[in-house]
Amino acid sequence: MVLESVAAAGKNKMEIILGSQSPRRKEILEFFSLPFNQIHSDFDEEQVLFLGDPATFVKQVALEKAKALAERHPEAVILTADTVVYLNGRLFLKPATMHEAYLMLRELSGKEHQVFTGVCISHQNKEFIDVEKSRVEFCELTDSEIHAYAESFFPLDKAGGYAIQKGGCLIVKRIEGCYYNIMGLPLQKVRRLLLNIGIDLWDYFKSA
Repeated sequence: MVLESVAAAGKNKMEIILGSQSPRRKEILEFFSLPFNQIHSDFDEEQVLFLGDPATFVKQVALEKAKALAERHPEAVILTADTVVYLNGRLFLKPATMHEAYLMLRELSGKEHQVFTGVCISHQNKEFIDVEKSRVEFCELTDSEIHAYAESFFPLDKAGGYAIQKGGCLIVKRIEGCYYNIMGLPLQKVRRLLLNIGIDLWDYFKSA
């Protein structure tokens, strides 16, 4: 028995919103022919307190981002996400200044940390939420390497002040888990959550 998905039943009939300003999340979602609009959620992430569990934190932020957008787009399918870097009980969010980015990279140098991304799919007052965790080990970095990295890869819009893609991988020694989670949008989690509302990314699969 084959179940007809929303995608097969009528493509483009549902408004899909990527609730993020991140160009990396947009790039990942554009791997598929699924039509979507990128609209920033105006939720203030500082309203969510970190109580020691990074998984709970990113799920709550992703949920609140989705709720804020759902108030303005009640009929839309809304995809939101939140990514943090976690080391020794501390969250590394987006650095506010280049100096803060340098300090983050200095702290992460030569160490293994965890990357958590909470993902939320919201549609018609229903929310489906999950979290992905990956491990990343940095190379030992010199001060000159950190400064060169920060000057070449704009760090202020990235959790932990770094990006793993392209030349950014020079600072990474090893990863364990989902690569796209480290970029900010774990695709397998996104696919499984979208299935709850009848959308299957396989219906929008396209080659590079």
